[in-house]
Amino acid sequence: MATYLVLNIVVLLAVMGVLKLRGALAWNRATTITLAVLLATTAIFDSLIVAMGIVQYDAAQILGVTVGAAPVEDFFYAALAALLIPATWNALKKGKSQ
Repeated sequence: MATYLVLNIVVLLAVMGVLKLRGALAWNRATTITLAVLLATTAIFDSLIVAMGIVQYDAAQILGVTVGAAPVEDFFYAALAALLIPATWNALKKGKSQ
């Protein structure tokens, strides 16, 4: 079973749900560009660290689908950051204005 994939999906959906309920889920041009940049840099640099042997994954715990040498599960962290950081920023801005 692809344990990392299941864990990543559960966490990503939970965070998106909480952000949606709080009205903090922002999907705009800046979020889209940030997501694209984070995914591209993840593909490049995670592939390098995996190919160099700095990071290794238990083959039984991943799906086996890769982008370059990086398992697809690595990309969930970039997606989470692209959603969570702008939402946190907006929430902090709203808190200051109240």
